Amino acid sequence: MVKGIQKISQVSNIYLKKYPLIAFSLILLFSYSSFLKAESYAVASRHYLATDIGMKILEEGGNAIDAAIAVAFALAVVNPSAGNIGGGGFMLIHSAEKNETLSIDYRERAPKKSFEKMFQDNSGKVIKGLSLNSTLASGVPGTVSGMFYASEKFGKMDIKSLMKPSINLARDGFVLSDFQAKNLNKHKEKFLKNEEAKKIFTRPQGFSKGDILIQKNLAKTLTRISQYGKEEFYSGETAKKISSFFQENGGFLSLDDLNHYRVRILKPVCGNYRNYRVCSMAPPSSGGIALIQILNILENIDLSELGHNSEKYVKILISAMDYAYKDRAKYLGDPDFYKVPQDLLTSKKYAEKIYQLIQRNKLPSKVDVSITESQETTHFSILDKWGNVVSNTYTLNTAYGSGIVPSGTGILMNNEMDDFSSKPGYPNTYGLIGSEANKIEPKKTPLSSMSPVIVFQENKPYLITGSPGGSTIITSVLQEILNVLDFEMSLEESSTKGRIHFQHLPDILFYEQLDNSLIKLLKKDKKLIKRKLGEIHSILLKKDGIEVFSDKRRPDGKASSIYK
Repeated sequence: MVKGIQKISQVSNIYLKKYPLIAFSLILLFSYSSFLKAESYAVASRHYLATDIGMKILEEGGNAIDAAIAVAFALAVVNPSAGNIGGGGFMLIHSAEKNETLSIDYRERAPKKSFEKMFQDNSGKVIKGLSLNSTLASGVPGTVSGMFYASEKFGKMDIKSLMKPSINLARDGFVLSDFQAKNLNKHKEKFLKNEEAKKIFTRPQGFSKGDILIQKNLAKTLTRISQYGKEEFYSGETAKKISSFFQENGGFLSLDDLNHYRVRILKPVCGNYRNYRVCSMAPPSSGGIALIQILNILENIDLSELGHNSEKYVKILISAMDYAYKDRAKYLGDPDFYKVPQDLLTSKKYAEKIYQLIQRNKLPSKVDVSITESQETTHFSILDKWGNVVSNTYTLNTAYGSGIVPSGTGILMNNEMDDFSSKPGYPNTYGLIGSEANKIEPKKTPLSSMSPVIVFQENKPYLITGSPGGSTIITSVLQEILNVLDFEMSLEESSTKGRIHFQHLPDILFYEQLDNSLIKLLKKDKKLIKRKLGEIHSILLKKDGIEVFSDKRRPDGKASSIYK
C-alpha cells in the first residue's frame, strides 16, 4: 500500500500531505517505526550537486552515514568557502537498529607548539588578523579522520566509491552560480596572498556566472586519500606537503601534529522540551549546552500564546539568549582541559532561577565589543530508508578559512585558532568573549557554536536540522525548533521566517524582519542591526510524509526526498 506511493522532489521544499484514500489504513496499520521502513529517504544540503550525490548514494543502497561522507567530500569541492577537508566539525548520528545516538568530534586541534599568548605582542596587545590570516591561524584538520572513522564504524559502502563523485567534480570542474562567482570575487584579496590559492580561486577579469571551476591538485589529493586511506592525509604525501608548507612559512602545524590527530566519540547533550527530546553536541561545542539551557528557560512560558515575533516573545528570547551566551563565555571550553559544569547549565532548576531573574527584569551586565560575522560554515541533514539519520556541521571558520592553500594540495586551510580566546575577555571575529576555559593550549580544541540537532518524538527522530553562521548557529537552530514544535509551522514557513540573534556581547540585537512598532520600541534600550542570519537545512519526519527544506538565504542549496 505504502510502496505504491512515491514522490521525488526536484525543488527545495517537499511536503507530502495525507493521501485521503489510504490515510485511514495508514493510521490503523502502520506505526511510526514502520513508516520509516517504507524506504523513505532525504538529503538537505548547501549545494544542489552535493544533495544529488547524497541522494544517489541512498538510491544505490547506501545508508545515511555513506551519504553523509559522499556529501561532505562533494561540498569540499563545490562549496570551497566552507565545505572542506582542511577544517573540521561535528557529526551527530542516530542508529535506528540500536535506537541510540552518538556524536563524532572531528574538530580541529591546536598544534603542539601553540601557546596562550601566541597572538599577542610583547605588551600583551592582541595582534589584529594574526589568528585569521596567517600560517599561525590553522588548527590540525579533522574532517578526513572524521569521515573515515564514520565510514569504518557505521558505513556500508566502500569509501572509494563514496569519494569518486567529488574527485570527478574537482578534476572536471563544475559550473559556478552567480552567487558563487560573486563570492569568489569578493574574497580575491585573501587569495592573492597565497600563490596556489591565487591560481585556483582568482581570474584577472574575475569570475562570472557559468564559469567552470577546476581544482586539479585537489582532485589528485582526494584520489590519493581514496586509494591510501586517512593515513595519506595524516602521514603520507599529503601530510608532508601540508606540514612542509607550514614549517617553511612560519606556522606551527607539523607532521607530528597530523600523525597524532584522533577523533573523539562524545555523548550528545540532550534535554526534554515539552513532549520532545532535543539532542545536540557536547563540549567542545557550546551548541548543545546553550541550546538546552535556552529551551529550559523558555519551557516556563507558553510561547504560542505570546504570538510569533510579538513584543513579549522577542523580549523573552533576547533575555534567555543573553544568559546562555554569558554562561558560554564564562564556563565553556574543551572538557579535556577544563571542567565544564554541564549538569548545572542544562538543569531545569538552573533554568527556573534564570527565568525568575528575567521576570524581575534582572539581566547580566555588559561591555561593548565589535563583531564581524561569517556565514561560511555548512550543514547537511540526511535520512535513509532504515530510519538512520545524520546531522552534520563542519567549517573552515571564516569564508575560505585562512585563504591558504599548501603548495600542490588544492586544500584550503582553516583559521580555527581564532575560536580560542586570543586573550581572556578579548572577542573573536564573531564578537564572542572567551575566558580561561577557552584559552590557547597545545592539542586543545577551540570552543565552537556548531549545533547539529536531532529532535525526537516518542523516541523516534522527528526533526533533523542545523545551520551555518558562526555565533548565530545556536539561535538560528533554536528558532527552527520553536517554530516547528511550539508554532506548528511547516519547514518552509519556519525556515523562511525572520529570525533574531542576541549573544550577550556585543549589546546588539541582530534581526531580519520585525514589525516597525516593535523595532521602535526595542531601540529605546538596544542597538539594532538588520542583517541576514544563518540558513537552515532540515528534514521533518511526520507520520503522513516527509518535509525537507534547504534555506534560500543562500541560493545554491537543495533538499530532495523520496517517499515510498
